[in-house]
Amino acid sequence: MKIPTLVLAAVALIGAIPGGAAFMARKEEAKGTQSARAQDSKAFHIFNPETMAKPTVGYSQVAEVGEGKIVYIAGQIALDKSGNLVGKDDLRAQVQQVFENLKAAVEASGGDFHNVIKLNYYCVASVDPGQMAVVREVRDKYVNTANPPTSTFVFVQRLVRPEWLIEVDAVAVVKK
Repeated sequence: MKIPTLVLAAVALIGAIPGGAAFMARKEEAKGTQSARAQDSKAFHIFNPETMAKPTVGYSQVAEVGEGKIVYIAGQIALDKSGNLVGKDDLRAQVQQVFENLKAAVEASGGDFHNVIKLNYYCVASVDPGQMAVVREVRDKYVNTANPPTSTFVFVQRLVRPEWLIEVDAVAVVKK
């Protein structure tokens, strides 16, 4: 295959820039890593680098997308299909409904919960932090606990409606 002169000139220019050779080496290394992942036929890779602290409970540090379509799922709260609140003042019931909503969203996009690579939790400050175990217990019924998604969990003053105790949004990668 003949490489266009413009491409060769761009590669030569990058190599001449201070740090350009290192950039090209990292790019080739990343390309090799992506090729290896493509051969594994995985759209993404979730992992904990050895250069970072290992998470203490149920999440991973990094999710790397190699191929597939990225699906962004809006924050889900404990409303059923008809728009009715599930579990007033009951964190477990609300978390269960939230995860059912997330599951429905990822399935509507052609995937399943094992395609979720990122979860963001927003829990109202009035919930006792000791209740985090309830959230993990429900979550673990849905996620791949051997290789869990990356996540962030924050307490907020309140959500849009005062009866909502938790909201969770997600990112998934689904094969095209």
